[in-house]
Amino acid sequence: MLTFRKKRQFNKYVLFFLITLLIIFTFIYLQALSQIPNKLLIIDGKEYVCDFKMPFLVNLSQDKKVDLKLNGNNGITNLNMMNRFTLFTKTNKDSKVNLNFKMFGFIPIKTVLVDVVSNKMLIPCGNSIGVKIHTDGALVVGSTKILGIDGIYHEPYNSSNINIGDYIIRINNIQINNISQITSIMEKNLGKALKLKVKRNGVLIDTLITPCKSRDGKYRIGLWLRDSTAGIGTLTFYDMGNKTFGALGHGITDVDSGTLMTINNGEVIPSNIIAVKKGYRGNPGELQGVILENKGKGRIIKNTEYGIYGQIDNHSAIIPQNKALPIALRNDIKEGPAQIITNINGSNLNVYNIEIQRVLRQNIDSSKNMIIKITDERLLNYTGGIVQGMSGSPIIQNGRLVGAVTHVLINDPTKGYGIFIESMIQKAGEIFNSSEELSNAS
Repeated sequence: MLTFRKKRQFNKYVLFFLITLLIIFTFIYLQALSQIPNKLLIIDGKEYVCDFKMPFLVNLSQDKKVDLKLNGNNGITNLNMMNRFTLFTKTNKDSKVNLNFKMFGFIPIKTVLVDVVSNKMLIPCGNSIGVKIHTDGALVVGSTKILGIDGIYHEPYNSSNINIGDYIIRINNIQINNISQITSIMEKNLGKALKLKVKRNGVLIDTLITPCKSRDGKYRIGLWLRDSTAGIGTLTFYDMGNKTFGALGHGITDVDSGTLMTINNGEVIPSNIIAVKKGYRGNPGELQGVILENKGKGRIIKNTEYGIYGQIDNHSAIIPQNKALPIALRNDIKEGPAQIITNINGSNLNVYNIEIQRVLRQNIDSSKNMIIKITDERLLNYTGGIVQGMSGSPIIQNGRLVGAVTHVLINDPTKGYGIFIESMIQKAGEIFNSSEELSNAS
C-alpha cells in the first residue's frame, strides 16, 4: 500500500512525465508544420521530389481523383519516418489538388494545395519599366491637427475609427476615385457629418467624420491621403500564351504606411535608365529613369506580395526579343553560379554573373526565397551591386528561369534576396485562372 505522501509524490512524477511528453509532442508537431509548405507547384509530366524530414509515421492522401501519383501509387500513401516522397502527374491540363498530411494516420497536420501546371515556356525580360498605379479609393497615410476658424486645434479623425493604412472607398454613397472628389464633397456639405465606407484588410467598415472649417475657410478632416504612385521597376517574365506578365517580385507598398497598395487600375510603360546612384554599405543605390509615354503600355491587374501582374497585348513595344526558357522549380535550384538579366543603362539589356548562396526551400510564403550575391565585376563597378529599381530582374540558372531579384541587403549591397519563379507563377495562376477573367480585365 502506498502512503498518502508517496502517492502524492508518485502523482507528481506522472504529471511531470505527461507534461514533458506533451511538450515533446508539441515540439515535433510544430516542427512538422514548419517543414511542410502551404502550397506546391509541380509541372505536368515531371517528377517532383519533396524532401520533408519528420520523425514519425505520416499518412498522405489526395482529395480529388487526379492522376497524381505519390511514390508511384494513386490516392493514399503511408510514409514511415518520412524524409522524402515523389509526386508525379500526367493530366494534360492545369489542375489543383489538396494533399492531406496526418500524423500516425489520424492526427491532421496540414493540407497542402498542389498546383499542377503545364510545362510552358516564359520569356525572361529584365528591361526597365515605368509603373503607375491608382489606388482603390483614397489611402490614409497620416493625420494632422487642424487649426479651426475658432482658433482651436481640432482632430476630426479621433472619433471616426479610421486608421493609417485604411482605404476610404465611399463618402455619402459616392464612389471615391481620387482625393479631389473628397475635397469637393466636403465643400458641398458645408461641414456636415460625412458617411464613410472604409476598407481595412479587406473588411468594410462604416463610420462618420465631421469636417472642421480651417482658418483658410476650407473644410478639412485632418487626414493625409494618397490616390496614386509611380516609379521604376523591372519586368520579370512574359507569357506569350495568354499575353500576361509578372514584374518586381515583391508588392508595391505605400512609402509612409508600409501598406500593400490595393489598386483600382494601373499601367506599365517602357522606360530608359538615364543615371545610376551607386550603392554602398548602409546606403542602397538607385536606378533613375524616364518613362517613355508614347511607346506603348500594359495593364496592371493586381498588386500582390509577390509582385505586380497584368496583360500586354501589343508586346512588341515593351517585351524584349529574348528567347523563351523553361522554368525551374525550387527543388531544381542549386547553390552556385547563375545569371541575372537587367537594364542599367538606357534600354540595353545585359547578362551578369551572380552566385546563389542559399536556397530557402521552406520559405515559400515569402518573396525572400534565395540569398544571391553579385559576382560580376562590371555590375559591381557600375552600381555597387543590387540597387533599387532592379527588383524583378530575372534569375537564370542552367538555361532555366528560376526566379527574380527582390531585395538588397542594406549592409552589403552586393547581396540580396530573390523569389522563386514558382511563387510568381502560382500567384499569376490565381489571378489569371480563366480566359474570362483576362477578358474582363481588358
